[in-house]
Amino acid sequence: MPEGDTVWNTARVLQRALAGARLTGSDFRVPQLAATDLTGWTVRESASRGKHLLLRLADIDGSAWTLHSHLRMDGAWRAYAPGERWAARPAHLIRVVLRAPGAVAVGYHLHELALVPAGEEESLVGHLGPDLLGADWDPDEAVRRLAAHPDLSIGEALLDQRNLAGVGNLYKCEVLFLRGVSPWTPVRAVPDLAGTVTLAQRLLAANRGRWTQSTTGVLRRGGTSYVYGRRAHPCRRCGTAIRKEELGDRVTYWCPVCQPERE
Repeated sequence: MPEGDTVWNTARVLQRALAGARLTGSDFRVPQLAATDLTGWTVRESASRGKHLLLRLADIDGSAWTLHSHLRMDGAWRAYAPGERWAARPAHLIRVVLRAPGAVAVGYHLHELALVPAGEEESLVGHLGPDLLGADWDPDEAVRRLAAHPDLSIGEALLDQRNLAGVGNLYKCEVLFLRGVSPWTPVRAVPDLAGTVTLAQRLLAANRGRWTQSTTGVLRRGGTSYVYGRRAHPCRRCGTAIRKEELGDRVTYWCPVCQPERE
């Protein structure tokens, strides 16, 4: 699932494949960039910011640019060796192809794809809260932003990337289970916001560098989560059936016994 750790991992894949390379070709398959040609441009860096990917480039004249993309629920970047067969995905899902002497990077089903001068990068990601996996991670600032919306449910507040960048639905559910907090609890009633954001950062950081997301420490199929994706399965703590319900516009998993509602 493309949450902060997955996007961080994806950025590292592109970093290894393209950083320092001069592009030998590009193919954009979105209307706004259809006529764009990056041939001769140099890839300076691949970075992530929350759930956003930032490919930093230099054009032929040396001017700095940023190719921004967002994976949302179904986007992906893949890197292939020249001549290697691409993944078996429908061609109509490809949004961009970047070719370099040692690699080909293919972006599938990307969202918010944009090429902007580097000076305008903040217009795309400047609204985000502290990045849980970034050098700017600041738990105090994350708590301040969460507390500024005291009547919002903590489940919705954790998903608002303006509060802290990188938490998705999986980590929202898992963090709140581990903290014993109902997702419907108003932010003002959460006993320890600092502990909540600190745990979120620890869980994402623990999953950097691997594609299997686990909050339990178990990597085998069926054992990676406490509540997420486990509707009607017994809670790993108390045995009560895990529930699933809509909260805002996202499904939420929780244990009604281990996570009592608070006001």
